[in-house]
Amino acid sequence: MNQTSLLQPPSPRRLRPHLLFVLGFLLLASLYFIPAFQGKELPMQDIRQSYASTIELREFKKQTGEFPLWTNALFSGMPAYMIAFDYPYTFVGRSVDFVLNLIPRPVNLLFITMVSMYLLLLVIGRKTETEETDAQSDNSSSRRWLAATGAVAYAFGTYLLLAVEAGHVSKVWAFAYAPGVLAGVILALRGRYWVGAAITAFFACMELNANHLQVTYYLFILIVIYVLMEGIALIRAGKAKQLGLGLAFLAVAGGLGAASFSKRLLVLNQYQKETIRGRSELTTKTTAQAANNSTSDTTVAASAPAATSQDGLDKDYAFNWSYGKAEALNLLIPNLFGGGSGGLDQKSEMYKALISKGVDPAAALQFAELGAPMYWGDQPGVGGPSYAGAVLLFLFVLGLTLSTNRIRWYLLVSALLMIAIAMGKNLLFLNGPLFDYLPLFNKFRAVTMTMGMAQLFLAAGAVLGVQVLATRNLSFDQLKRPLLISFVLTGGVALVLALLGSSFFTFQTANDIPVLAQYFGEQGATEMLRALISDRQSMARSDGFRSFIFIALTAGAIYLFVTKRIKPIVFFPALLALMVFDLYMVDKRFLNNGNFIPKTQVNSAFEETPADASILTDKSLSYRVWDQTGSFMNDNRTSFFHKSIGGYHAAKLRRYQELIEYAFPKNTLNILNMLNGKYAIIQPQQDPNAQQQQPAAPVAQANPEALGNAWFVKTVLPVADADAEIAAMQTLNARDSMVVDKRFSEQLAGLPTLDTTGATISLTKYIPDHLTYESNAPTEQLAVFSEVYYRGDSDWNAYVDGKKVPHMRADYVLRAMRVPAGKHTIEFRFEPPIVALGDTLDLIANVLLLAFIAGAIWLSMRKSNVIA
Repeated sequence: MNQTSLLQPPSPRRLRPHLLFVLGFLLLASLYFIPAFQGKELPMQDIRQSYASTIELREFKKQTGEFPLWTNALFSGMPAYMIAFDYPYTFVGRSVDFVLNLIPRPVNLLFITMVSMYLLLLVIGRKTETEETDAQSDNSSSRRWLAATGAVAYAFGTYLLLAVEAGHVSKVWAFAYAPGVLAGVILALRGRYWVGAAITAFFACMELNANHLQVTYYLFILIVIYVLMEGIALIRAGKAKQLGLGLAFLAVAGGLGAASFSKRLLVLNQYQKETIRGRSELTTKTTAQAANNSTSDTTVAASAPAATSQDGLDKDYAFNWSYGKAEALNLLIPNLFGGGSGGLDQKSEMYKALISKGVDPAAALQFAELGAPMYWGDQPGVGGPSYAGAVLLFLFVLGLTLSTNRIRWYLLVSALLMIAIAMGKNLLFLNGPLFDYLPLFNKFRAVTMTMGMAQLFLAAGAVLGVQVLATRNLSFDQLKRPLLISFVLTGGVALVLALLGSSFFTFQTANDIPVLAQYFGEQGATEMLRALISDRQSMARSDGFRSFIFIALTAGAIYLFVTKRIKPIVFFPALLALMVFDLYMVDKRFLNNGNFIPKTQVNSAFEETPADASILTDKSLSYRVWDQTGSFMNDNRTSFFHKSIGGYHAAKLRRYQELIEYAFPKNTLNILNMLNGKYAIIQPQQDPNAQQQQPAAPVAQANPEALGNAWFVKTVLPVADADAEIAAMQTLNARDSMVVDKRFSEQLAGLPTLDTTGATISLTKYIPDHLTYESNAPTEQLAVFSEVYYRGDSDWNAYVDGKKVPHMRADYVLRAMRVPAGKHTIEFRFEPPIVALGDTLDLIANVLLLAFIAGAIWLSMRKSNVIA
């Protein structure tokens, strides 16, 4: 297709075939998620966790019409804009969201993923002027079919479906919009400046709207790689001006797209510096000692990484989820490494072994189907494999051997890089330097999510290869060698692993015996392990043969097409059908109709226990709860009902995490008191001699020593640095004394001898981001507040009788201030200036973004009409 025809404005006749495919995508997504139209939803654990953390904010929004900027629902307090926030001027993203939300979730997720990828593949398949292309004839119909095939392959890769099932919605939206951003970049650098820039600007806006910066960060790296590779090719071809103009248009488009969510980017940039992703003030003096004397409280120890004085996450924590080198083979064979948990039936060795031990058949089947620890890879645990598709990988290899389009090298490099990054600690010669030196790389954890991005490039490469078959009149003799190479490297590997897998792998891990011992005891674990290994081998063997069969069918279809035994009208739909069935059948193992539950159950989120009900009878303005029945620093269930000492969030405030990690286990009661932990939820110990098998329900236990919302202290303990401060917190009795870093010494200058006799202070009004206290004291006092210190005198401001006064950080994480003698009203207001600035920038950028996109469309169509 020449450039003149490319510049022609769209017409109903030209758009009709594309609209049919778009409707087909909607139908396919709807069929996969048919329960979404039957009043059901996926539980989506992460969505439930997120919803639980926002209950307090939602209640206040009902009353005031706005989300408060701070919440006490989790971690004793954190900025609310990290979990729920109003972005009133991001009307581009909000408008698109409104339209997409007319389609049930998660149908809309899968639908947009396919549409975005379809656009990218149409762009990649177009002819360029600076290279020899694969196309010898134009075949728009085949290009559409191939683009649809690649779109389905990307959307139905198991990584994205597993992310949907887990409730990682923002991550999936980021993956969904990524192909659209790439499409715009490619068009702009190919000389389609206005169209490319408009597409880039729109999809960059939506990419930021997805609010998953880790995926966006990886996408940016991949865009930089493309610009470098394409830039070199353009310069060699004498197209330096085209490169310069393309980059200029992309700079404006990308800038507007990003600026359309200025408020989000500004608050995130500010907040992350205060979190576990930022720099810690603690040194190895503290962290090394803590590592050598690990706490017995595993719920605390496992809650986050060890602190580091380096900027960014701890490397072990960031790479905790890392793909094993051999585990990448499950791109080709889904359950080679066991998939997820369960997945067995009555024919399994595990089921037979359980029956032989006298286990009830129903219980044995339930364990086999849901609980058997089938996964034996390098990660701590997974919901399933990152299966790319046997058909897809076969076509990808074929594409590398057939295509002469230079973009194939970009697709190959990008796919391999994403897979390599996913290996994390298992490929440190690459990922170690990236973590240490590549800007922002060490801000993110769970690098395995790059497997989702790898799926994008594998799908694109596969389509590029088949396009050669569609556009070149190849004979079978010309195709024979590439076809054989692709078949051996994919189908041959699958067949060898199916037949000889036990010769290459042990199908077990060091954790198998400890895990099985929890169910069957030490003696029974060894016996059950033999059954488990046998089932793992059987599962891998079955999937190996399965992948071989799909590859053989695909190779057969290609043979029939090239030898003219079937026509394109049969071949391309058949190829799409093979891709759909290959991925669809595996996806349904991990995400199917049985995963959906009635909306009423989803909306209820968590069931209130008698312990919750008991605590909720206390109508005090504000107090906190410590739930000891689980991992309190990794669960938001408590936040659904109460203000929690713990919680779940990917970016916890660094100092609060350090307090919990290094001081809380050694000085639990005193720290609980100073955090106003008025209640604990505990699991009662059962009488070992009792016959009752079911565990008793959790109960609420009051803590009468909690210090309340604020109190006066008698003694100040100044310390030199963070190490000394956290050390003091391990023994501090916060009732009478407070620890203060020397940097706040100016605020303590001239402080008189403290005498708390007759002095009182209490909370009189509670709004999460506006707290009001009344104090009455015969002399000047030093008050400590059971509230988290965050950017004091900048974002959180203190006022006495309406006049702003300074306050300080005390006890490592709390607020403190001097209170004058007499009766006074004290207020703390959360007033981050960056919020107002962000709103202003959002408004300006969204107006400019709409104007830019409209102008780009008008100029492109005007140019088209002139050429026509």
